[in-house]
Amino acid sequence: MNSDSCRPIIFIERSRVMANPALRLTENIPGAFFADSTGIDCDACRQIAPETFSDSGDASFVHRQPLTERETRRALMALVACPTASIGTIEHHNARIGIDAFPSRIAENIYFCGFTAESSFGAWSYLVVRPQSEGGNVLIDSPRFATQLIRKIESMGGVSTMFLTHRDDVADHRRFAERFNCERVMHLDDGADRLGIERVLRGNESYPLDQDLLAIPVPGHTRGHVVLLYRQKFLFTGDHLAWSPQRETLTAFRSACWYSWEEQTRSMEKLRDHDFEWVLPGHGRIHYDSPGNMRAHLERCIEWMKTR
Repeated sequence: MNSDSCRPIIFIERSRVMANPALRLTENIPGAFFADSTGIDCDACRQIAPETFSDSGDASFVHRQPLTERETRRALMALVACPTASIGTIEHHNARIGIDAFPSRIAENIYFCGFTAESSFGAWSYLVVRPQSEGGNVLIDSPRFATQLIRKIESMGGVSTMFLTHRDDVADHRRFAERFNCERVMHLDDGADRLGIERVLRGNESYPLDQDLLAIPVPGHTRGHVVLLYRQKFLFTGDHLAWSPQRETLTAFRSACWYSWEEQTRSMEKLRDHDFEWVLPGHGRIHYDSPGNMRAHLERCIEWMKTR
């Protein structure tokens, strides 16, 4: 079978439904799965299926074909999650395997939504599943509005609150708000009024949304960036803070600071007042550790930021 003339048999709801074999990257190892040249190097596939995908420096490519059922499932999840439909396969696979994997449980009642959006540069969004007696489900930042995902979220209790960390990662927030009749939360300084947000945060003081949710304004990456702390354990950080596998500690993104690095450094110091065990970013790597170790990593990050 000539792979360059075959069309991948995968159909996912979005503007472009499949990767283009004619644009297949030369770095791809021969085999069924491939990445094409339309990717935006968002890192999603490398996080979801590191056994299959690697980084060429400015793009993701297939460095090893999936060998097991689990590896194939993870590769299909990466295909579904890709914001630009830049991953394909020349063999028939059951697309439902990747589709039905999302939302994917990370820990306890925390899920990764998959279906990342190109308009948010592939940012990750998360779903906190809670009974209505505790305030209902919370969607952190916006995934792509895909029918398959919407149905799964509906089966898990819908969305009561949509928390938008900053203006970069709002994607299809309006469609989610209309579908679920949920209250959106965002900071005024990132254009919340212009976006028609129902619950607008102001100032730099931390604000409890309910007994388990604390919104912490952290200007820096953008003027109105806010992180969300859930149960003093899960910290949803948007583009403010993430784990660095290279440095093996927490980090911030100097090259992607759109407002003020000095403000972001000062904002990072505010997090010293809070315990957390998980960092769950929109961009960058997830990390889990004890509160004490997380505090030590945070201190290293702050000191590093002061030298940039």
